[in-house]
Amino acid sequence: MANTPPDAPAPDVVAAGAVVTRKGLEGREVLLVHRPKYDDWSFPKGKQDPGEHVAATAVREVLEETGVEIRLGVPLRPQLYTVSGGRAKTVHYWVGHVVGDDDVSSYVINDEVDDLGWFSAASAAERLTYLDDIDLLEQFRQRRRTTSTLIVVRHAKAHKRGTWDGPDPKRPLSEVGEQQAQALVPLLRSYGVSRVLTSSSTRCVQTVRPYAEDQVLPVVEIDELSEELFDKQAADLFLSELLSTPGPSVLCSHRPVLPELFALLGIDEEPLSPAELVVYHHRKGKLVATERHLPPAGRP
Repeated sequence: MANTPPDAPAPDVVAAGAVVTRKGLEGREVLLVHRPKYDDWSFPKGKQDPGEHVAATAVREVLEETGVEIRLGVPLRPQLYTVSGGRAKTVHYWVGHVVGDDDVSSYVINDEVDDLGWFSAASAAERLTYLDDIDLLEQFRQRRRTTSTLIVVRHAKAHKRGTWDGPDPKRPLSEVGEQQAQALVPLLRSYGVSRVLTSSSTRCVQTVRPYAEDQVLPVVEIDELSEELFDKQAADLFLSELLSTPGPSVLCSHRPVLPELFALLGIDEEPLSPAELVVYHHRKGKLVATERHLPPAGRP
């Protein structure tokens, strides 16, 4: 009789949250929650759902635990520690900027969160239970000023050139590419993207169209961002306009064009996979931080 193999180890835990901020009477304030299960004060956070991107997890968990809607700003260092069963837990954090109403007085307390409130940074430091969260607060203090976001995305997976008998600019997404485009929707929503620009090529337009339709936003098609008609001077002008205009934007283009765009932005990135994106956080056009993400459907 064969030996019974040992049970597979439990998977590691992934969670996400945010240091949510608003402008108070005495400067920036942050939002804390009290969890009765642990009798602690911390920043809102929670576990990732299956198939969910961690950025979307952060936004969802803040809404569930505080009733406040946010968009993500600059990333903060993740927290790494061990939980029951020897599993590793990683909690990803961002600065969270309130979208709409920041009043938490009407939040219905429950078994997970029985108290919450806005606190000055000094008051929050006194109230927070864990040293890791105090360190997170210090990271926020160093990056408390509001930033803007430009997301540069490579188009999702398209039909292969050799199997397409039409003009290449009209080559559409494959079935996998369509799934990747749909998976981009909650990821782009997490950053509150309000402007959608893209190469005029069909595969690029189809990559960002699901998000634009979800948010009822126009799609601005730009010939000079396509492979065939790329114009570096025009691209520099578009980027300058995006960096000088408040509000998060997304720009979709092609693998051969992206290095030129990154060079104009002053960043150095390895080639992106289909539907992979770089989040460029800036303040008045000056780089503050970058992130790089694949949508869930684009992961191996």
